[in-house]
Amino acid sequence: MKFSSPSSIRVTLALKLIGRMIAWRIFLLLLGILVNTTILRAQQPVEVAAADKRTLQLLLQRIDQLEARVKQLEAAKQQAAPVSLPSAPVQASAPPVSETELQTDSAVPERMDVSKTLLRMRGFGDITLHGDSQKHDTTAFSLGQLNLFITSDISEKFKFLSEIVFEGGPDNIFGKTRGENNTFGVDVERMVLQYSHSDYFKFTVGRYHTAIGYYNTAYHHSTWFQTTTGRPFLFQFEDRGGILPIHTVGASASGLIPSGHLGLHYVAEVGNGRASRSPITEEPVQNVVDDQNHKAFNLALFARPDAVRGLQVGFSAYRDLLAPVNLPRIGETILAAHAVLVRSKFEWLNEALIVRHAPTGIPRVFNTPGFYTQVSKQFGSYRPYFRYQYVNASRTEPIFPDVGLRQGPSLGLRFDASETVAVKLQYDYTALRGQPAVNALALQVGFTF
Repeated sequence: MKFSSPSSIRVTLALKLIGRMIAWRIFLLLLGILVNTTILRAQQPVEVAAADKRTLQLLLQRIDQLEARVKQLEAAKQQAAPVSLPSAPVQASAPPVSETELQTDSAVPERMDVSKTLLRMRGFGDITLHGDSQKHDTTAFSLGQLNLFITSDISEKFKFLSEIVFEGGPDNIFGKTRGENNTFGVDVERMVLQYSHSDYFKFTVGRYHTAIGYYNTAYHHSTWFQTTTGRPFLFQFEDRGGILPIHTVGASASGLIPSGHLGLHYVAEVGNGRASRSPITEEPVQNVVDDQNHKAFNLALFARPDAVRGLQVGFSAYRDLLAPVNLPRIGETILAAHAVLVRSKFEWLNEALIVRHAPTGIPRVFNTPGFYTQVSKQFGSYRPYFRYQYVNASRTEPIFPDVGLRQGPSLGLRFDASETVAVKLQYDYTALRGQPAVNALALQVGFTF
């Protein structure tokens, strides 16, 4: 840092003072001329001219003297050398800031402009009155998931999405529950950051729904968008007894495949996969730590042909390696196919899959097939629907032995009371292997806000 000497400071102050004096003198001169001209207008011309001449001579002499003094002070200032004082020592941990860094810092407020990164939030919820004929079950009102759907356009290429869900009731894994019945928990069900390069390539990282089949990526954590009161058994969430890895933490690439009117799309995913669910209390989704170095892979292809509006046909293949406690490692392969027709007032969903488990060192392979079909048609505010579902797991299945065989139809009616409220009435009949069939009835109110 540079500091001037005391003499230099005095010279500067003197220059400023002299400048003010000169300006003041000129002002007085002009004022005097104006006053003299007005007052002495009635006097003799000879006397006025003589007085003005003397006054001007005196003022000019004074101005010459002041200008000479200014020149002397300027010369003295130029001869006075500034004194440099030692600057404070710079810490090694604080490197000099470059011009690029300064430009970056100055651009931060622009990047954080709320008009560009507006945070948008939607809410969804449901309340259900349900009862069934299964032993020890009671008829009850139940609070469903309270879903806060949050999105933000971080920039032109980057977008953020999350689903924060408040949910009551115990987690259920293959008929076994964990936790208290009437407590609420909070889960970050989805949290993704997506980079959109073009329609042909989009890259996503975070926690997302795997692209196994159709239902898992078409319907997420809100019953509002679903025609029925709940998801098909095949696509139930992991903590509610589902048999598929619905969620995963990893990276995904997706986009269009140049195919003209065929409308081909691809999805390629790699992630932690799911835990082997042993012990029962373990979290199925490996959010922070994977139980092994092996990663799960999934590849999905589907077509949306222009010739048939609302038609989607696709196939997916999922591969993982599970490491259950006290058991050999098990190779898991999930093959799924779907054909759906979805229009504004009509839907027909069809999906079939097979879960294949191959324990290491054991020649036997365990195959669990499953499918569902669902059809609905809207008439004004009313939408009747029908669904039939089937799944058949072996009694000795090493990963989910308690699933067994279950199949049966569901009949229901959805009534859209308004643009934000829907009422659903659904009857389910489920046949079980080795157990009495279960009849269930549910009345649900779903809403968005």
